[in-house]
Amino acid sequence: MATLEHTAGKSNSFRSLLIRLLLLGVFIIGVRFAYVIVIAGESCTVADFCFSSFHETLSLVIAGAGAAVKPLAVESTTAGGAASPARPEIYTSKEWTNAVRFYSSVLKHLIAGGYLSPASKSLCVETPTGRDVFTMREIGVKSTVGISRKAVKPLVKSGRGHRIPFPTRSFDFIFSGEGSLERSPFPAEFAAELVKVDYFGGGEDDSSDKCSVPEYKHDLVKNAEPLISMEPLKPWITLKRNLKNIKYLSSMVDISFKRRYVYVDVGARSYGSSIGSWFRKQYPKQNKTFHVYAIEADRTFHPEYALKKAVTLVPYAAWVKNETLTFEIHRDPGEQVEVKGRGMGRIQPLQGSSSEDFDGEVEKIKGFDFAAWLKNTVSKNDFVVMKMDVEGTEFDLIPRLFETGAICLVDEIFLECHYNRWQRCCPGQRSAKYEKTYDQCLQLFNSLRQSGVLVHQWW
Repeated sequence: MATLEHTAGKSNSFRSLLIRLLLLGVFIIGVRFAYVIVIAGESCTVADFCFSSFHETLSLVIAGAGAAVKPLAVESTTAGGAASPARPEIYTSKEWTNAVRFYSSVLKHLIAGGYLSPASKSLCVETPTGRDVFTMREIGVKSTVGISRKAVKPLVKSGRGHRIPFPTRSFDFIFSGEGSLERSPFPAEFAAELVKVDYFGGGEDDSSDKCSVPEYKHDLVKNAEPLISMEPLKPWITLKRNLKNIKYLSSMVDISFKRRYVYVDVGARSYGSSIGSWFRKQYPKQNKTFHVYAIEADRTFHPEYALKKAVTLVPYAAWVKNETLTFEIHRDPGEQVEVKGRGMGRIQPLQGSSSEDFDGEVEKIKGFDFAAWLKNTVSKNDFVVMKMDVEGTEFDLIPRLFETGAICLVDEIFLECHYNRWQRCCPGQRSAKYEKTYDQCLQLFNSLRQSGVLVHQWW
């Protein structure tokens, strides 16, 4: 839910302060996923820029908003059902055009940031002119309606902020402007009504863990490098060479408006394995500082992370729930991927583990609910990049991310999918470590991309 307020001047009255404090308390308690955006003024008249005073987590200076806005025809429906132009003298006035330009600059950036989607069901509260409703519809948010004391067809229905004429959980984006929160004679009821009709605030729902990927993310996936559809005969060469074809998300879009920048390395191994050798040196960061979470269960690699700045070690195994697991250290014959004499580790549930028939080293380790951890660690205000190399556990973790909705918190994934690949040491022989096939890996990659997740084949 987004709330927009603008006033002609500052009010120092005790009543204004009391209302602000009351509303803040209600929003914090009732609306867990609210976006509060405070904007002063309603114009974009400073050169070619629209300066907006946003909430601190959305500090934006929006360029290009000063371009002329072409008057748009709006149709209203008469009692007989015939459509006719709706008061062109209003919709083409300078005041109307400036307001539409202003709202457009703000809302388009909210769409780009994932806070608003063309698929959003949106409500504009206490909008006597309907300018914000008009703008939302014109930029593609078609399911938008406004309410005000007096209806302004076809944009605004009759209703009040403290008595919204819609059922619980009707909207996933709510927009309140023109000082309506401060002016309301019933501030507590006003806030309670916003919570009621907000999708995330209006009570419990079995689908609360689900999420919908914004349409713009689907468009970005279409611009990604193609997946390797045919199984490579020498995957250790083909997949490694494919890294140069990767189209990084941060090279396609502006990420400067995000609150934090986070890199999650699941199955990090040593610092130099990928954090130091690849992410720190090669990933395009747009001059932003990323905080790194290194998730690694193998105790062999833990000491070196204590000396690294801006890196948080999570010394457990990413899993689908909190439980004790077995950690099997092994490698294929002739495989040269050891670090400090350490083979690759694969986790197994403690119950039903095949460790009795395993000749390598076996340890008991703690596994944690990775999806729950992710939801508690980052938000969709953050820019989150993830690398996942978990020796086959990706077939457990990825479905869990979808099931919990945590997948929507990740902007870009670099995934190594493990299958019974051809062995480098022994021509014509496949690895016996993994049961999955390349086709199953390809299906996993395709399902992620079809869901709007920008995933890359990693080696």
